[in-house]
Amino acid sequence: MSSAAPHVSDASATRRDGQHGGAGRASEGHNGHTVGIAFKTPPARKRATLEKELLNHMRRSQKFLTGVLLLLLGASAALGQESYASGNDEYTLELPSATWKATPRGPNKRQHMEFIYGERGEGYLRLRKEVVEADESLSALARREADLKLRYLPGFVGGKEERFAGRLNGITTTYEYTNAGKPMAGRIYYLQADNRTVYTLHFTAQAEKLLRIRNQTDAIARSFRLKQ
Repeated sequence: MSSAAPHVSDASATRRDGQHGGAGRASEGHNGHTVGIAFKTPPARKRATLEKELLNHMRRSQKFLTGVLLLLLGASAALGQESYASGNDEYTLELPSATWKATPRGPNKRQHMEFIYGERGEGYLRLRKEVVEADESLSALARREADLKLRYLPGFVGGKEERFAGRLNGITTTYEYTNAGKPMAGRIYYLQADNRTVYTLHFTAQAEKLLRIRNQTDAIARSFRLKQ
């Protein structure tokens, strides 16, 4: 007695295909049977978590590298600085570069000093202590110095006055002149120690070179302080 092969309805085939549809797609094998191939992908929530963790790790690494770079830069700057104290221990200042060299000036070596930035044309600093009248302002002192010492320089042109803040506060004045046909410039820091004592830091150099080391002249003036 022959038996009939079981008949699979289209509806049953459709249901089997639907069971595999959630995990992947269906393909036909060598024997004609339908084979399900699954493609597993991480859920959207898990993928978002992984991306967030990766982003946080990258941010932490960036902060670490930035911190290391800042430490290296700070160490490099510290190595380049030199401290200078006057012979009578009256004041100290920081020289931002080893190129600055201190040399005693004049008979009173304890008060009048000069510093040279390699060569005088590259940068030259004269440091003096001034005793003034109790009611004389820094602006008045600057004008008196310009009238008595600066106005007779070749090609002298006075500049502007600005307030200056450092360990000792004061003002700065600028001017221009010529030397052997070369354009020169000066910048003077008037730092008030008390109502009778003013320290002047007088920088001169070729005009473009003085402008180039402006950050160094400011740093030297800001570091200037009296010893207690």
